[in-house]
Amino acid sequence: MNLALPRPSNRPALLSRALLAALASVALLGGCSTPKIQDYAKETPVLELRDYFNGTLDAYGIFTDRSGQVVKRFTVVMNCSWNGDQGVLDEAFSYSDGTTQRRIWRLTRHPDGRYTGQADDVVGSAEGQQSGNAFHWTYTLALPVDGRVIEVQFDDWMYLMNDKVMLNKAAMRKWGFGLGEVTLSFVKR
Repeated sequence: MNLALPRPSNRPALLSRALLAALASVALLGGCSTPKIQDYAKETPVLELRDYFNGTLDAYGIFTDRSGQVVKRFTVVMNCSWNGDQGVLDEAFSYSDGTTQRRIWRLTRHPDGRYTGQADDVVGSAEGQQSGNAFHWTYTLALPVDGRVIEVQFDDWMYLMNDKVMLNKAAMRKWGFGLGEVTLSFVKR
């Protein structure tokens, strides 16, 4: 008579390995974080918003949807001025579909180096900070879409390339989902 002992199940070991793999994946993904403004502290040329956004600038941009397709092209003429720590950026947009738009930013530079900004189509206040050649700010914009207005969150990064050119990349999200990106180059006259 052959009395075989029941085989131990591999199920607990497999579950333990799967759990460990899942936890390792989460730990790795958590380690992949977004850039921080302090990452650019040593980058040059140093961006001083009050100097760069002063006078007239031209900007050229595209909006891409989440698949990367260019949906709209646009140009902007910006007239910018500062009075101490208070700035006004008057933006006149011309879109490839023939429409136009105007946004007037009112910026405040705070003693700790932060910036806040308001505009008529910005919900609440934009919050930003500069470090090295970079400026990062976040804000919610009320955008007209198909006859209604939706609130879209912007994660906006600007990088000074030289005394005339700055590049800008902004990710747009709604309820945490990516809607697309705005890519823009500024050229100071």
